Amino acid sequence: MATKTDKAANKMRSINVDKVVINISVGESGDRLTKAAKVLRQITDDQEPVFSAARYTLRGFGIRRNERIAVHVTVRGEKAMGLLEKGLKVKEFELKSVNFSDSGNFGFGIDEHIDLGMKYDPSTGIYGMDFYVVLKRPGARVARRKHCRKHIGTTHRVTKEDAIKWFQKEFDGVVM
Repeated sequence: MATKTDKAANKMRSINVDKVVINISVGESGDRLTKAAKVLRQITDDQEPVFSAARYTLRGFGIRRNERIAVHVTVRGEKAMGLLEKGLKVKEFELKSVNFSDSGNFGFGIDEHIDLGMKYDPSTGIYGMDFYVVLKRPGARVARRKHCRKHIGTTHRVTKEDAIKWFQKEFDGVVM
């Protein structure tokens, strides 16, 4: 049986950031949505954002089914870590425990995109955005690949407690 120190030294047990998804939900199509896409393009250094459509009609909000109401972008690698650090700096590296999901991912929102270090442009306005971070361990591709697909064991999955420990160790973060 492996001891606790053997498990910590195993490089296959390390946790990495798979991707960071940044979402701006405007709630309406038109000019404000295209300006939000422009803001995301500026934040991610000209990475093309994707528009999201409403799933069903909500008359109270004035949106129709399949109407474009939000824009998001998925960032991976070193760029993802840089954007995550900027976003957490706005939150002062403090998250609540409810921000962490049982599958080991976490998300948070910021109120103003200018807090990320961008200049305010009166013609664009100010947009809030949501960050969602997906964590994984090496070997997670086994569950998604086409050839010889297998399940990830329960001991190898990232749990809520693992994600909280990773956040506290990696960013010296505080979980309330």
